[in-house]
This record gives sequence, C-alpha cells and structure tokens, in this order.
Amino acid sequence: MKNEKNNSHERHTDPAIELAILNGIEAYNREQRAKNLGETRSKEAMAEAGLKPRRPSRAKGRGTKLPAAPPEEAAKPAPARTANASAAKAKSARTEQGQEKGKQKGERTKKKRPVRILFFGGVGEIGKNMTAIEYGNDIIVIDAGIIFPTEEMPGIDLVFPDITYLVNNRQKIRGVFLTHGHEDHIGGVPYLMKELLPSTPLYGTKLTLALVDNKLREHRMNNVVERTVSPKDSIKAGAFTVHFVNVNHSIAGSVALAVDTPYGVIFHSGDFKIDLTPVAGSPIDLAEIAEYGKKGVLLYLGESTNIERPGYTMSEKVVGTTLEHIFAENADRRLIFATFASNVHRLQQIIDIAVKFRRKVALSGRSMFNVVEAAAKIGEITIPEGVLVDVEKTKNFFDREIVIISTGSQGEPMSALTRMAAGEFNKVTIGSNDTVVISASPIPGNERMIYRVINNLYQKGANVVYESLEKIHVSGHACQEEHKIMHTLLKPKYFIPVHGEYRHLKRHALLAQELGMKPAQIFIPEIGACAEVTDDSLKQGDSFPAGARLIDGAGFEDYGTSEVLKDRIRMSEEGLFVVCVALSDGTLVGEPVIESRGFVFSDERDYQRELREVVEKAIDGAPSHGGTAEISAAIRRALKNYLFKKTKQSPMILPVIQEV
Repeated sequence: MKNEKNNSHERHTDPAIELAILNGIEAYNREQRAKNLGETRSKEAMAEAGLKPRRPSRAKGRGTKLPAAPPEEAAKPAPARTANASAAKAKSARTEQGQEKGKQKGERTKKKRPVRILFFGGVGEIGKNMTAIEYGNDIIVIDAGIIFPTEEMPGIDLVFPDITYLVNNRQKIRGVFLTHGHEDHIGGVPYLMKELLPSTPLYGTKLTLALVDNKLREHRMNNVVERTVSPKDSIKAGAFTVHFVNVNHSIAGSVALAVDTPYGVIFHSGDFKIDLTPVAGSPIDLAEIAEYGKKGVLLYLGESTNIERPGYTMSEKVVGTTLEHIFAENADRRLIFATFASNVHRLQQIIDIAVKFRRKVALSGRSMFNVVEAAAKIGEITIPEGVLVDVEKTKNFFDREIVIISTGSQGEPMSALTRMAAGEFNKVTIGSNDTVVISASPIPGNERMIYRVINNLYQKGANVVYESLEKIHVSGHACQEEHKIMHTLLKPKYFIPVHGEYRHLKRHALLAQELGMKPAQIFIPEIGACAEVTDDSLKQGDSFPAGARLIDGAGFEDYGTSEVLKDRIRMSEEGLFVVCVALSDGTLVGEPVIESRGFVFSDERDYQRELREVVEKAIDGAPSHGGTAEISAAIRRALKNYLFKKTKQSPMILPVIQEV
C-alpha cells in the first residue's frame, strides 16, 4: 500500500475500526523507522491492523493515506478526538520519514568522497614497490621497497620512494602492511618507519617481520610497533579492514591483501603464482579468492612481472628434481650454489639434498647468513645439527664433502660469488673441480653483470650451470594463464596493473580487456599518480609529490635535484681539475699547481704550461674588488673555455685559493 503526499484518508464511523487503523499506523511507523523506507507499507503491519490493502483514495488533502472504509460505513462521521489523533500520528510519520530520507541523503553525499590509491613506486619499474590507500582521514600503506641503483647513480647504495606526502600526512596513517619479505617490498621499511609516528603499526607474516627485524637492528630502531599476522587474519585500520590471503611466491609467508573500503573490496595481489604443489606451506587459497569474487570486488591491483610469458609458471618442485640430478652427476666435485638468499624454499631443498648425499653445507654472504638465521628461528628452515660448517673451514674437507651456498646470483659487484669469480675472495678459490650452479634468472638490467661472472668462472676452469642450460630456477611470478585465472575468480569491476615496467602494465591491461573489461574500467598508473574510485567510477585524481630518494650510506639525496649526484656523474664522465693558487693582496704568488683526474692530454708538458698561463691571465683579469669568489669564478670560466676548445670536454674544475 503506497503513501502519497497531498492525499487525505477516508473516515470511519466505527471506533473499533478507527482504533484498528491507529494500531496499523503505529506498526507501520515502527517498520518504517527500522528499515528506513518511505514508500512501502508492510504486510505485517496490515495484518496487525486486520486490514487488506485497497487502492488509495484520490481525495485531496494532507496526511498519511489510510485504507478506505466499507461503503456502508463511509457516511458516518468519526469522533473528533479519534480523527485528530489519527492526523497527529500521520503528521509524525511524515516528519520521521523526511528525517530518515534526509539522513540517507547525507550519508550518500558523505560517502561519495572517493577512495584514493596513491602510487609511490613499483609502477613503470621493477622494484621500489609502495602503494597507499586513502579515504578521508585514514591511510594505509602497502609495502615499502627499494631498488638498486643504476650505472647512472655513482656512489648510491639504494633507491627509495619519495615519501614526502606520507610524512606530511603521517597522523592519518593507520598501518603499514607488508605482502612478503623481498627487498623490493621491505628494503625501505627502516627509512619509512623512522619518518612516521612511533605508534604506527607494522603488519607482516612471521618470516617477513623476521627479515625486517634484521634491518631495524642495523638502523638501531627498537621502537617499531610490529604485529605478526597469518593468512585469514583481519585487521581494522580506520575506515579499512585488511584481510590476509595466502598466496604462493618464491619466499615463504607471502600474502595478498583484500581491503574492505566504504565502496567495496580492493584486492591487492602482492607477488604471486599459482603453485598447487609447493615444496612447503599451503597452495594458494583459490577458494578464498573465489569467495571474494562472488561477494564482489570493486578494484583489483594485480602484479604484472611475468605478464609477457605465456602458459603457467612451473612449480618449485621441478627445481628439486634438477638439484638431485646435479648432485648425482657431480659426486666427486665441489658444488657451489648461488641463489637469492630470500628464497627459503630453495635453500631448504639444497640443504635436504646435501644431507642426503652426506655433504656439509657452508654459507657465504652476509644476507645469506641473516636470512637463514631468521628463518631458522621461526622454523621456516630446518638444518640438522652438524651440517653447517664455516666457509673458511671448507678447505679441510674433500671436494665431494662440501656444498657452498652463496649470494651473488645477480652478479652484484660486491657479492661473494662475484669476488670468487674475480679471484678476490680469499676464503674460496675457484678451480677445475668446482661446479657452480646459478639458481636464479637475471633481473632485467642485470644480464651483463651475470654473464661477466659466468665468463670469469669458466676462465678459472669451473663448470657452470645456469638457467639456459638446466631447469635450475623457476619464477615466483604468475604467467598469463595464471593471471587469467585470477581475473576470472575475482571478477573485478575495475582494474589497475602494478609491479612492472610500463610495457608490463600495458600488456596486463590488454589481457584484462581480452577477458571482457572495457578501457574505461582500467587505469594504468605512473609514479606520483592518484586513482580515485567509488562504486560507480574510476578516474585519475590529482597527482602528488613523488619520485625517488637516493640513499648514500646513512644520508638522503633527492633524485633529480641532487647537486652531489650531478657532480659525481660529471666527474665520472668528464674528469676533474684541481687548481691551487696562492695570492697576496690579489696578486699571484708563485706558479699555479694544477692536478687532474680522469683527463689526459697527449703532450703532458705543453698541457701544464698552457694551463698555468690560462690561470695566470684569469687571475690578472679578475676584478680587484671581487675577492676570492670572483677570482675562483674567473679561473673556472677560463679553464672551461680552454679545455672545451682543445678537447670538446667539460670536466669539473675546482679552484683552491689560499691567501698568504
């Protein structure tokens, strides 16, 4: 039965009927307040009043529409008091309905403030992963990774996202959530946490936090609030609720995140693959992922690393079969394995097979020690007593009795394997009875360094086994068919590809379109971009300050604006000139002393003589009133012009002036 404005109700002369009508109104109003409905009258309320719904009267007037009286009763006037009470009840119902509608409208208006997704890193690049989700006064941060410097960053140790926005809004941050323990996801945790409020909690699985603890100790940070979580746990964080979903990757304790927001679930895949036969732990929880898809996923943030690879990623168990084969074929040789220290499952397989073949195991490389120690403490790695030996003591064993597990699978310049290959590692000398197994695939950009190490190992007489020769490594990232499965299970309304270079993100977007999504439902991000999502839209929001911060030892330098980095690059490319002069009241005393690095003339004698003459003329021509600053500038200009004219190069010129 409908409630219509400006329609009057029919009168009834029988008080009993009138009372029943009033009772019906009261029941109706109770239901309206409970359900926030203003248009439909409940069957229960009608039944309580003992009435059947009829067509509403067309009579004009004000008040709540009431059922028409029987024809024989319609002409009888109702008592005034009863009629007035009925009108009052009806007016109250209209007022309450208006309030409820106003409340609903206000809630809808308030809710239309979008959820913002901010990309600090990990898009348009491999590494430096960091994303934030913001709604109103609440922010959660997902991962805090680093990336290693390129050749264009001399002297730089690490590269970390620019977190200026997070620092300026740190009072809003309700937690930092880590998907797994790889460097490109946790390497920047100390640099992030020291800038946030001390009370900001850090969430991760056991192994993830164990690896983070090593980093925090190095930075002497003992006040970080850590919260250990497990798959299927849920954490309330302001306007969000974060659920942890078990996935497979190349490190234990990897999780995806399902984030409840005011508009629906945002699902962040983390790094994943679908491995139904993992060597340890449980398979990816496809049932839970499918359940989120059934309930409805608003937005999917999906990693894209292997999106160009067709098919499926092989199970880690495939590597175990190859390892057994290598041990058996090299029974009388010393075995040296180089792999990612964080690949705990790979390390466990090597240790287990070494025990089977009655070999001792030695670890080489600081990160290898740290990871094994952390994993052993929490039971992620099991090493029988007496198996581990110090790498320096391996010389006391026959080659057939030893396995060395080392860092350096990416050819890192200072890693243990790289130094072994170069003959600069006094603890291990590579020889003709060594088999070196590089159990990793090159990270894009590292190919040249790895092949240099392989060439050096061959030159030392070693036998080298690597990915192109044997199935010695499997990726921890999903290939195309696995991505299709994830998209199909989640059935997201909107999609944003993450964790990849632009070509990876673009290809992942195209795959989503092949699965039925429209371009308007997909957003390809870049660093500093913001995506705004509601229940009916996905669009680009205002950008925010972003980029990278260069970590040089314990210091920071802003990438792109660092004069220090510019100077280093210039010195590495053009060389350096240092000009030392002594002045007395602006007059040169003695001859200038000029030294250069990274810069060579064909005629050393003429070079020195001509440069001194250039410096002397510059000093003579400098303004007498300008002091040492003007003289330095004059020397720099004169030498720059001379050197560029002679050599077409512009080295850095550093005048040093001493007053005597």
